Amino acid sequence: MLQSLVAHNEDVRRLVEKGYAAAFDTNHLVIRDIPYLDAEGKLRFGAIVTKLEFIDQQRVKQQDHQVFFAGSVPYGLDGKPVPNLSGGQYTLTLSKDSEDVAVERSFSNKPKKTGAYKDFFDKIESYVNQICVPAREKYGAQAEWLTFRVRDNQIPSDSVFKIHDTLSSLAEIGDLSAKLKHDVIAIIGLGGTGSYVLDFMAKTPVKEIRAFDFDHFHVHNAFRSPGQLDPDQEFGKPKVDVYHSRYDSFRKGLSFTNKYVDQSAGGDLDGVTFAFVCVDKGEARAGIFELLLSRKIPFIDVGMGLKRREGQDPLKGTVRITYYSAEHGPQVRDKGYSPLAAEPDDLYRTNIQTAELNALNAAFAVIRFKQLRGFYLEEAPYYHAVFYSHDYRTIGESEAP
Repeated sequence: MLQSLVAHNEDVRRLVEKGYAAAFDTNHLVIRDIPYLDAEGKLRFGAIVTKLEFIDQQRVKQQDHQVFFAGSVPYGLDGKPVPNLSGGQYTLTLSKDSEDVAVERSFSNKPKKTGAYKDFFDKIESYVNQICVPAREKYGAQAEWLTFRVRDNQIPSDSVFKIHDTLSSLAEIGDLSAKLKHDVIAIIGLGGTGSYVLDFMAKTPVKEIRAFDFDHFHVHNAFRSPGQLDPDQEFGKPKVDVYHSRYDSFRKGLSFTNKYVDQSAGGDLDGVTFAFVCVDKGEARAGIFELLLSRKIPFIDVGMGLKRREGQDPLKGTVRITYYSAEHGPQVRDKGYSPLAAEPDDLYRTNIQTAELNALNAAFAVIRFKQLRGFYLEEAPYYHAVFYSHDYRTIGESEAP
């Protein structure tokens, strides 16, 4: 990966050609072999780490003027901390390739004249001159930082993404994203809400996503699904083929099956750790529930309802998510939150151009799943929640069923 950055970024190339011990790690540029003086005036070596913001798959730019430092506080020849390096203690987790780089603090030194560094070369040179010069003056050649010790780390081989996951590293949530990487997810139904669940889950680092639907993609689907429409290639084709073509270039671990999920589909769920049920027919939902509950697969069932009184009154909508754990799923089912039969008065089947409610329904479901995995904080362990569009009210049940 470093060689790709060097080939497409002049400032990174200049750092490597000058002799900096450069490496790429988790969307950060790491510069090792940085000499500095500790509080006792002894020679130490640390590392400068700075975030890379990707413009595309090869070109990068700075996010800000700050850097991270693996090492203690640098001191000058006068026995005082190097001035103008505001910041403080800081922890940043890099990959296993950089286990030798333990970030302990951040530095913030903005150029007075311009307020921003010209590029990465300018940025690294500025911080090096502040941190390293006292060590070089005292220890001479022993404090040389141009070691030409380049490391070319690649994209982690276990990544499910075919492009770099820049968001997790820039937001420094790699440890939280790792909580999701062993999950095998089933999404049953790729209608309005199911297609958005797929869109959201495709961008999480879960190990595998298995999507199931037996319908074809028609005009009404285009009005309540994410992504760009290709009318010449998508209308009339199985939904699973349409969504496979949309997401295959984004990540690995995807499978799409054109079938009706019932008791005969048990083998398709082998190894599944969590499921999303996104169907709008109560009869279909009942059979899917039986299958999932019998296999003790935890799942979230989603649901929407649209009501309109006679006349020209606006629509009133509800968005529901219900969580069925492996332990208490049957008890939750018996409470009747999820309709297991047809609902003839529900306008959702005719007033279907409600992409915002479909997306909201999917978002609530995915957020709840991520709470269960420890990615989001969970203060009230809701197993059932309903959002009302007319007053933005959400009610839920959190007591054990």
